[in-house]
Amino acid sequence: MRLRYDLHIHSCLSPCGDDALTPAFAAGTAKLCGLDVAALTDHNSAKNCPAFFRAAEFYGLSPLGGLELSTIEGVHVLCLFDSLEKIMEFDLFAADHLIKMENDPEFFGNQLVCDEEDEVLSEEKYLLSGDTDICFNDVCGIVKSYGGVALPAHIDRKVNGAVEIFGTVPAEAGFTAYELRDRANTEDLMVHMRPNPLIIYNSDAHYAEHIGSAGGAANVDDELIRELGAASALLRYISEGVKR
Repeated sequence: MRLRYDLHIHSCLSPCGDDALTPAFAAGTAKLCGLDVAALTDHNSAKNCPAFFRAAEFYGLSPLGGLELSTIEGVHVLCLFDSLEKIMEFDLFAADHLIKMENDPEFFGNQLVCDEEDEVLSEEKYLLSGDTDICFNDVCGIVKSYGGVALPAHIDRKVNGAVEIFGTVPAEAGFTAYELRDRANTEDLMVHMRPNPLIIYNSDAHYAEHIGSAGGAANVDDELIRELGAASALLRYISEGVKR
């Protein structure tokens, strides 16, 4: 079955995200865009994932939980999980390793934690768009130990991309898949990936109108979808790193 996805969506929790893009609004928009699977991936925090999962259930969307981790080198890594329990455990780990600096909402933007009814529950004190003290080469193994899958984010981007910062994606980091935002950049970046790479195309949406814009889709085994559900089956597909 061909699953349409967008696995890199921010919400009002990210200081650079639209305050109007609540987790429930993100889930509803993803469904309206015709997506089968969507992931909420705010900067260094998953605190809006509980509301996203509840809203996704209401809208009939298969959710993945996640966050966009910023390493000590300033490289962004997408960390994805197929259960709310797993992502919230990893959220605690990420929070412990965030380099603490208080947020200035007027300068960086608000960091809003919401429920599925769009009510603001709290605001995050520390700036989430900063770095953690975690090394890039360690992320893949750490995320796997928490039951998730990691992939280097937007490697076709000049800011916070592995290729721009390291000159390539270090093979020793152990990634099985890579994220791009623009298909037009695929051929130029093949040299930085392992042979026959699995590439995931995501929007990195910070505003509702960008959700689903990357046109990501994957052919996932029907039997696996029936067994695990669409979201878990897609994550298994990504973890195997095999194109179909």
